[in-house]
Amino acid sequence: GGIQSAKVMNNLDWFGGMGFLEFLREVGKYARVGTMMAKDSVKTRLDSDQGMSFTEFSYQLLQGYDFVHLFKEHGVRVQVGGSDQWGNITAGTDLIRRILARDGAFGVTFPLLLMADGRKFGKSVEGAVWLSAERLSPYKFYQYMLQSTDADVIRFMRVLTFMPMDEIAGFEAAMKEPGCVPNLAQKRLAEEVTRFVH
Repeated sequence: GGIQSAKVMNNLDWFGGMGFLEFLREVGKYARVGTMMAKDSVKTRLDSDQGMSFTEFSYQLLQGYDFVHLFKEHGVRVQVGGSDQWGNITAGTDLIRRILARDGAFGVTFPLLLMADGRKFGKSVEGAVWLSAERLSPYKFYQYMLQSTDADVIRFMRVLTFMPMDEIAGFEAAMKEPGCVPNLAQKRLAEEVTRFVH
């Protein structure tokens, strides 16, 4: 088989007709509360002031069952996500072993792109940064990139563009010079990323 095109699916297609009791019977009986509680993401939230709702806690089972369905019905063997999804992904590999009694499901995560203040890149009070022009105009996308802080712009150039590293180093050095033109690096970042995305 050659390369296949990507297929976008909606989990409502397999969850839509499944009631809560059926979910507990088909999925919940295979979940181990101790394993769920041991996830770093769960421990962190439980130790925080805001705690964790039942909905947030059980989400790992929903995402885990998505992996079960995709593995069984479509042969999906690898789930990829941000590092904050590791617990949900491993919930899926565990459910595949328990429900289907099969091995061969894998998870891969990548570090989240964080801003200098620790917030996730692309999430803001105004809303998420979308790659689709229908969801966020190229102009607004450009403006978002243009507002990158001095503390973030060089790192974003390194990970979000195909600019040569020596050129990025030149921007970094220029930013440290007296009389540096403000936002020159941000303009270049915004141009490069917007051109690539749109």
